[in-house]
Amino acid sequence: MIRHVVIWKMAATDADIRAEHAAEVVRLLRGLETAVPVIRSLSVGTNVAVPEANADVSLVMDVDDLDALEAYQTHPAHQEVAAYIRSVAGGRMAVDFEV
Repeated sequence: MIRHVVIWKMAATDADIRAEHAAEVVRLLRGLETAVPVIRSLSVGTNVAVPEANADVSLVMDVDDLDALEAYQTHPAHQEVAAYIRSVAGGRMAVDFEV
């Protein structure tokens, strides 16, 4: 099993706009759980503490193996969500590890 963990900081400096963008990212990512068959589990949410220092959105997702991770990355539904995220995110970090 591969755990895919990603965090994003939204680019907007206005707190209300940043919150709107983060909420939309969460909504779109949640929709991938039923759209992309290789996803075994998905947990996503917005930050609730220390907004000036922490990332705004976090994703934790499990897939069977690296081939499944590649299938997720290239799936059209993921590509569509990723395009939106790129349009509103100011930074991204990720890690993939075996569990």
